[in-house]
Amino acid sequence: MKSLTLKAPAKVNYVLDVIRRRPDGYHDLRMVMQRVNLCDEITISLTDTPDITVTCGKNGVPDGPGNIAWKAARILLDMAGTGQGAEITIAKNIPVAAGLGGGSSDAASVLMGMNELLGLGMSDQRLMEIGVKLGADVPFFVFKKTALAEGIGEQLSAMPDMPTTWVLLVNPGVHVSTGWVYRNLQLTNRDELAKLPYFYGTIEDICSILSNDLESVTIPAFPVIAEIKATMMRSGALGAMMSGSGPTVFGLFPDRSTAEQAREELVKGTCWFAVVVETI
Repeated sequence: MKSLTLKAPAKVNYVLDVIRRRPDGYHDLRMVMQRVNLCDEITISLTDTPDITVTCGKNGVPDGPGNIAWKAARILLDMAGTGQGAEITIAKNIPVAAGLGGGSSDAASVLMGMNELLGLGMSDQRLMEIGVKLGADVPFFVFKKTALAEGIGEQLSAMPDMPTTWVLLVNPGVHVSTGWVYRNLQLTNRDELAKLPYFYGTIEDICSILSNDLESVTIPAFPVIAEIKATMMRSGALGAMMSGSGPTVFGLFPDRSTAEQAREELVKGTCWFAVVVETI
């Protein structure tokens, strides 16, 4: 049985500007997206029967056709036309519905893995074109670079090199619906977008661009997000921001030990998810 195992990393958004609502119901965005080394582990095996099985065992993650990884496998199997199927196992380490892109990253890994296992020889660009039909963040994880993402997220260009940074991720476990956030976002007229620097030599340079328009919706509904940000800053973060539509907050720290101390302070007396990771 041909199989392989891939790591599917999480992401944070250094920038999330919502520019306008599109006629198709989506929004035009400008995002700076950064991968971090908190990863799901995806094992894919080809089978001789045409069925696809997805096993995850995590609350909130469907095991069948409702799983975005299942859909990714189905598309490439249909394109291959070999009559084979796939068994997919997802070891889930990225919190679900957390603004960290876990589902999209899983789908991207399945696209790349199935492409290799089936010998399809598709370019990353072709996989990105397929991926955007599954989810707006999927192409970013195929791109595999820190990226400026525009359009609905599918127009990607590489950002200048940025220093590797220690990142504290804290998720308070509240459920935030991305659809609800966008539906309740009050768009303001933008004269122009803030200019992004061409050079990032320090963590402070990265912190200078941190912004997320979706905080204006999510924080009033979930004030704990603002509390986590404030505690991170008191605990030595050089910058802190909600990732995506939330509820995860990330803080950028000058070193691992300061980040770990902040993590201990934040989780005291809670059952929150909190982990120190590095950018990749």
